[in-house]
Amino acid sequence: MATRSALLNVMIRAADKAARKLKRDFGEVANLQVSRKGPADFVSAADLRAEAILREELSRARPDYAWLMEESGGSPGHERAPRRWIVDPLDGTSNFLHGLPHFAISIAAEHDGELVAGVIYDPTKDEMFYAEKGAGAYLNDRRIRVSSRRRLNEALIATGVPFSGRGDAERFSAELKAVAGVSAGIRRWGSAALDLAYVAAGRYDGYWERDLAPWDTAAGVVLVREAGGHVSRIDGKPFDLDMPSILAGNEAIHPALVRILRAP
Repeated sequence: MATRSALLNVMIRAADKAARKLKRDFGEVANLQVSRKGPADFVSAADLRAEAILREELSRARPDYAWLMEESGGSPGHERAPRRWIVDPLDGTSNFLHGLPHFAISIAAEHDGELVAGVIYDPTKDEMFYAEKGAGAYLNDRRIRVSSRRRLNEALIATGVPFSGRGDAERFSAELKAVAGVSAGIRRWGSAALDLAYVAAGRYDGYWERDLAPWDTAAGVVLVREAGGHVSRIDGKPFDLDMPSILAGNEAIHPALVRILRAP
């Protein structure tokens, strides 16, 4: 069993507690699909309940940490705080809404502007991905590494599709065509956090997406880096939480995707 730091234990316990409620709420979604009101309002409430649990647990354990959370935003002065939680209580909301069991809780710890630890928990599959700077990446206490594939024509690549008027659909279409033409396949499963976790675990060989928020990517960035992968912006420039694009992959696939995605 992997030896975990006190910080990671705090994050894992918080994710586990929030997940218990989230799983019960997910079990109710199917019953709401046929109701007149529909499940959307219920899912929004489930999202808020999970965030409240995470905020309470993390704040109790580390009261000096600021926070940035998807639903409630940031605590006062969080941008300049030396310690900060970055949390998405339900990444993959549309999947949850439709009864698809592919969503996750994502928690990252940031110290002095540097991402130092990340936890991504998929409660329906009971898969706990976690990593801490300098200590490697793990899935349920098993060490994980990015894939060793070196050829794009053998690589499975993940992405996210612009929706509801967000993003540049024309640019995405060009990128999709370019990557589809040279890869073994493209997947879109609707959870940026799990896409990054899957790159870290070698299930995907690469991943790119635009128009994301810090809570979508923070924990996954730690996982990919600690699993031996590379993370940058889509144009190959250093990754920045405040910039809304990301590209991740192993040592060979990452630079190959940068070259391809610069072209469209």
